[in-house]
Amino acid sequence: MRFKIILEYKGTAYAGWQQQKDSKTVQGTLIRCVNEILKSTKGSGKFVELQGSGRTDRGVHALEQVAHLECVTMLAPEILKLKLNDILPSDINILEIEKAKNNFHARHSAAARQYLYVISKRRTAFDKNYVWWVKDKLNTEQMKKAASLMKGMHDFVSFTEKNSGEKSTLVDVHKIEITETPDRIYFRIKASHFLWKMVRRITGVLVETGRGKLTVDDVKGFLSSYSDEPAFFTAPPSGLFLEKVYY
Repeated sequence: MRFKIILEYKGTAYAGWQQQKDSKTVQGTLIRCVNEILKSTKGSGKFVELQGSGRTDRGVHALEQVAHLECVTMLAPEILKLKLNDILPSDINILEIEKAKNNFHARHSAAARQYLYVISKRRTAFDKNYVWWVKDKLNTEQMKKAASLMKGMHDFVSFTEKNSGEKSTLVDVHKIEITETPDRIYFRIKASHFLWKMVRRITGVLVETGRGKLTVDDVKGFLSSYSDEPAFFTAPPSGLFLEKVYY
């Protein structure tokens, strides 16, 4: 039976989403908990496949990650959700489980993903693990001008590891926006897919533009030909959230 799972998690204590042999990951923790439930449930089988819509890096959070679970069980989705939330650590929470068609694939069926990056304008006592505190005053109008250049289909080779193994570095950015409150700057980007470290490097470049250390023309240059400069401005993972997956 195949299930669609929607979940949220705090990534601070995890070495990312993807299961790894010697590290604590979100996917690995979920698989362990599912196996624990199946072992104690009559009519359940041992085979478990769990795949996410995409990989989040070490320290990155998710407000809405989507995964599909393939397993043999007689448990109803709502009961499976309750049992999982009973044994999962407090920093992972299942929001919804529903039956899915056999051809549903959390990653391959996704049409787009949206990420949120949160920048704090001030020192915070509570949100250190969920924001990037930038001490300098940022010119958000310049940041918006630079961000607008990235909308549409572009080659983002300058915003990922050059030898990351990506088949193509072309990405179609559907939406990119910057909003502001007295204490926070919110950067949202929705695209067909994302390259490794792409959002964090875009964020870092936009912050340097807001600081006045990069220009809008510099950003145009990063999009027109390869540069390793954005790698030096990679934003920390703490402020990054996988916000929504579109199907």
